[in-house]
Amino acid sequence: MSNDAAMLVREGSSPRRIDPVLAPLEQLSGALPNLFAKPLGPLSLNGRSITLPRYIFQGSPRGEEAIRLGLFAAIHGDEPEGTYALIELLQVLSQHPELAAGYCLFLYPVCNPTGFEANTRFTQSGQDLNREFWGENPLAEISLLQSELIMHAFHGLVSLHSDNDSNGLYGFARGATMTHYLLEPALSAAEKILPRNIAPVIDGFEAKQGIIHSCYKGVLSSPKQLRPRPFEIVFETPQKASQLHQTQAAVVALLTILSEYRKFIAYAANL
Repeated sequence: MSNDAAMLVREGSSPRRIDPVLAPLEQLSGALPNLFAKPLGPLSLNGRSITLPRYIFQGSPRGEEAIRLGLFAAIHGDEPEGTYALIELLQVLSQHPELAAGYCLFLYPVCNPTGFEANTRFTQSGQDLNREFWGENPLAEISLLQSELIMHAFHGLVSLHSDNDSNGLYGFARGATMTHYLLEPALSAAEKILPRNIAPVIDGFEAKQGIIHSCYKGVLSSPKQLRPRPFEIVFETPQKASQLHQTQAAVVALLTILSEYRKFIAYAANL
């Protein structure tokens, strides 16, 4: 671990293991016929052989091509709240699969395995994965995720993050123009659990009602040549809030996005 990465270990935190955290998903994938555990890799990182967890949830078909969504968490290893939200989402869908009807969901609950286990923002080698996408020399984790982004040509992406400096929920709306109209209802629904950050500037970007349209270079995103452009949402919870409330807010936001995008697809089909 680099000195910079070591400095980013949260005060009072301790290392964690991936397997116990994801045990509920392993149990679900063994019990549900429409949930599959399909880890990526293995990766050889600093002499270790590890995998990058991936789960695929196949909603019941609705007579047309399944809507492919990629859901990503723990790109920064010290933000496990998104991981717990994806676990909770699959637990909800296991009881209410109709909420994902027409979808094929690809879930990546731990995109930064070494950072997750060390409880650091960066990878074990000291890299910020969310600044490295589509660069000239991708890291091993980035190469795997980029291959997924190319292969599956997702209709939409949602990345879950938690911000230690924010006093409320906010999000980045990127990609397709209609992304704003998915993020707004998602924030409104989640706002019943946690407040929204309504500051005019958030994380250094101009914001309006918690929605930002700019972003950092190198964040997780679809290939530039993909057409039509998918929606791309980065959903941020305030990390100082309880893990329970962050998880609930993120799950409500995700379920709202599923519902709203289905409506959009149905409306577009009738134009």
